[in-house]
Amino acid sequence: MVIFPEHRYYGESMPYGSFDQAFKNASTLAYLTAEQALADYAVLITDLKKNLSAQASPVVLFGGSYGGMLAAWMRLKYPHIVIGALASSAPILQFEDIVPLYTYYDIISNDFKQESPNCFDTIKKSWDVINYVGQKANGLDYLAKTFHLCRKLKSIDDFVNWLYATYEYLAMANYPYPADFVAPLPAYPIKEVCTEIDSAPDGTSILDRISKGISVYYNYTGEAECFELDDDPYGTMGWNWQACTEMVMPMSSNRNSSMFPEWEFNFSSYAQTCWDEFRVIPRPTWITTQFGGHDYKSVLKTFGSNIIFSNGLLDPWSGGGVLENISDSVVALVTQKGAHHLDLRAATNDDPDWLVEQRASEVDLIEGWLVDYYNKMKSVFNM
Repeated sequence: MVIFPEHRYYGESMPYGSFDQAFKNASTLAYLTAEQALADYAVLITDLKKNLSAQASPVVLFGGSYGGMLAAWMRLKYPHIVIGALASSAPILQFEDIVPLYTYYDIISNDFKQESPNCFDTIKKSWDVINYVGQKANGLDYLAKTFHLCRKLKSIDDFVNWLYATYEYLAMANYPYPADFVAPLPAYPIKEVCTEIDSAPDGTSILDRISKGISVYYNYTGEAECFELDDDPYGTMGWNWQACTEMVMPMSSNRNSSMFPEWEFNFSSYAQTCWDEFRVIPRPTWITTQFGGHDYKSVLKTFGSNIIFSNGLLDPWSGGGVLENISDSVVALVTQKGAHHLDLRAATNDDPDWLVEQRASEVDLIEGWLVDYYNKMKSVFNM
């Protein structure tokens, strides 16, 4: 049986009866936490197995991205309920003082640089041009027109944040075949973006080059009359709340290695934004207190088992993932050309051999867990 349960506050069944009531204030949102979600799953699985007279049936978890984090954490927190977990693109180390702050944006930058150093340089130079134009009289209107935006820009930050998200999602969805995970995109869309940027005629301005490049993301089908600034597939209030309470993932951008402007994570500024939006103060150490993260190799080797951490190195979130084997049963499967939880996508005829082999390895490992589980059950029953 395959079960796909809703995460509280994200599904159709909403706490307090409606979205408006559930998201009313910090009091009603207080139950939106990772640990509460895991408790929901634990209760659901336990009751379902009881109702189906399937108490002895083993349960394996599958999750990608935040869902992959939940899968790994649930295996550690509820080993008596689930026998194993496939945690794909699960950045369980993307928290306080575990991985370098520059990692996430460096990976995105390297994705573009590997396709075309000239493309990387063009994007890197574009930020100064954008800031210069945006500060001029009617500059925001000029940017909105040049980039075919559907609404007027509220500020230069409004535009910059939109561009950041575009490059991030291109890296996450840099799949080896056409897909519509975040938007309808061609195979290896970063390559296509860079081709558009690099192939512009001599004399084409940097802004026009960038606009032409990102049209791959926003108008690959050729059907878009304008580009939406607010159509962010992950820009939900629920995730913003979690980021402002428990899921604090510090990130910075390095002038030398990144194509993004240089900036440093500032917790005070981060906390002020959260206070302004939700009237809450972030807890940057709570996730590592609740689920661990520091000295993860020793902890997972001693206390963990039956977890697969799968990552593709084109995915910026891989920088916060477990990328090496911890033990015989806590295994890392890493692919050079994989992107965001690609292994959990439906199989297609266009799957490259390395992806087929990765999934086969996952199946073999999970089958091993099941065989071991049933052998132990037989031993207990015989006793």
